[in-house]
Amino acid sequence: MKETIENLAEKANSGDKKALEALVLKIKDYVYNLSLKMLLYPEDAEDATQDILIKIITHLSTFNHKSKFMTWVYRVATNYLLTYKSQKNKGFAMPFDDYANLIAAGHSETIRYTANEGELALLEEEVKISCTQGLLLCLNAPDRMVYILSEILEFDSIEGSEIMAITSQNFRKKLSRSRAKIRNFLNNKCGLANPKNPCRCNKKIDFLIDQNKVNPKDLRFAKFSQRSIDLVEKLSDLEKSVAIYRSVPQVKAPILIFKNIKQILALD
Repeated sequence: MKETIENLAEKANSGDKKALEALVLKIKDYVYNLSLKMLLYPEDAEDATQDILIKIITHLSTFNHKSKFMTWVYRVATNYLLTYKSQKNKGFAMPFDDYANLIAAGHSETIRYTANEGELALLEEEVKISCTQGLLLCLNAPDRMVYILSEILEFDSIEGSEIMAITSQNFRKKLSRSRAKIRNFLNNKCGLANPKNPCRCNKKIDFLIDQNKVNPKDLRFAKFSQRSIDLVEKLSDLEKSVAIYRSVPQVKAPILIFKNIKQILALD
């Protein structure tokens, strides 16, 4: 019988190193995916995940069992990510109007970089994820976190407000504001959300390569998963602006994070 996260947390709190190791293995992917959605760049997400996991481990004794353990994990992660300063994502962090100008620029009916179909499929996926995840950076950090927790990770306002340490009413207000901004932008600019819009991911490949927003020699997202761009149409029961984000599957946290944690905290 597999141990629950709650049982592992209790055993780890009592000094069981094997339980602590198993606990870290269970939560690391959740922390990494939240970090990746919040910060955009895998390099930043890796650094943040390692720091967050260390905070969770070293503050494990403060978990009072009054909430679910994963709620507490997300609370620790959220507190850290809301104050994380990144230099990398400044290229995407801009007002919505400026991002709209970026979306409108550089459309090309032909792709100069390559004619290889497999490479084109990966580049199109890279553009889709970079562009839509980058759009989240137009939101301020608290509103972005609320949107991620609710619309992408599907927390309700009660648990979401507990994670954010705000009232449910405030959480819903922030969600309504964030949801409207993202929905309006995608419905007015994105061809995935609204086929009437001229923007298509493949038309932006050359432009984003030229702007150094996408590096074809070092893809950050497309190599991780199947093409999420193909899943958007299948999620017909969801509003397209939400489907675009939920279509991106969870990814595994790099194994190096766990190895570093074990070494730093001497879990072996």
